[in-house]
Amino acid sequence: MAVDVYRYKNVMIIGKKNLITDVKGILVGNSHDDEVKTGVSVLTSDERFAASVSVLGGAPGTRETDLLESDKLVNKVDAIVLSGGSAFGLDAASGVVECLKNKKKGYEVGNVNVPIVPAAILFDLINGGNDDWHNNLYKNLGKSAYNNKGVDFKLGTFGAGHGATTNNLKGGLGSASIVLSNGVTVGALVAVNPSGSVVTEGTNSFWASPYEVNKEFGGKSFEFPSKIFSEYFRGDDNRKDSFSIKNTTIAIVATDLDLSKVELRRVSVAAHDGISRAIVPSHTPYDGDLVFSVSTARIKTKIEQNDIYNIGHAASICLSRAIARGVYEATPSKNDTLPTWKEVENKRL
Repeated sequence: MAVDVYRYKNVMIIGKKNLITDVKGILVGNSHDDEVKTGVSVLTSDERFAASVSVLGGAPGTRETDLLESDKLVNKVDAIVLSGGSAFGLDAASGVVECLKNKKKGYEVGNVNVPIVPAAILFDLINGGNDDWHNNLYKNLGKSAYNNKGVDFKLGTFGAGHGATTNNLKGGLGSASIVLSNGVTVGALVAVNPSGSVVTEGTNSFWASPYEVNKEFGGKSFEFPSKIFSEYFRGDDNRKDSFSIKNTTIAIVATDLDLSKVELRRVSVAAHDGISRAIVPSHTPYDGDLVFSVSTARIKTKIEQNDIYNIGHAASICLSRAIARGVYEATPSKNDTLPTWKEVENKRL
């Protein structure tokens, strides 16, 4: 049964937009290229913000993530980039850095500002798009995404989720939010591109269905999979190389409570539970599953252990819901290699 936030307000209340931008200070911008079937998402804020990261996948592609460790010098960053394009997509952060430099934002070193922009990428190079390009397009996609930033953005086939795929469906860009009883907001943004599946085998039922709010991803009842140990789970999948390269779910969870990098690290670790609940299997050797965690510090109060407990738990729930929403909102486009969730569901009805 999906959670009813109006009946069980002590269980879950969502933000007004049900997006990560319900977190005070968060802005998100997206851009994409229809021909190449790829895109970029940028999360930023008017003020620099604390961030951490947890990587549990076996094949990550990242930039500046070492700087987010608790013993490293820089405590705040200027933006975070999620991008398609595999290693090519890391150049999207260069476009964002250029935009920030022109606005004189960044870490102050003497009279120079150095923008700090961690980034993570997913592999969307074999999804039916045109990969015969010669000049790297991701720097400009990064600029466009940054310049498109705001509190409203679309889900599904947009931003870093534009060319995303799952085991058997199109992937997409997802987001969700939760407001805790103390007024603190938690949100998630995710580009869903796993080697695993977001639906139970033999059904079109989302693994994340128990956490759904207000039919945000279709209101379909959870159906237990027809098989648990299929050839896929035994590792005898026949797709071989194509299985190992179409992968990675990259996400950002955020809160407006003032948290340190150490505290945010615990939040990002807990948030990975949201991936595990919504994607099966997850954190495989072929996925670069990664969760950034950020704090805009708009709410300043004494931090109790219960705060980290509750925020981490909320972040995991938000991330599960965001994953399902990203796939649910995906739309078909030319040369798709996989159907959307809605196309499959319409055939089942």
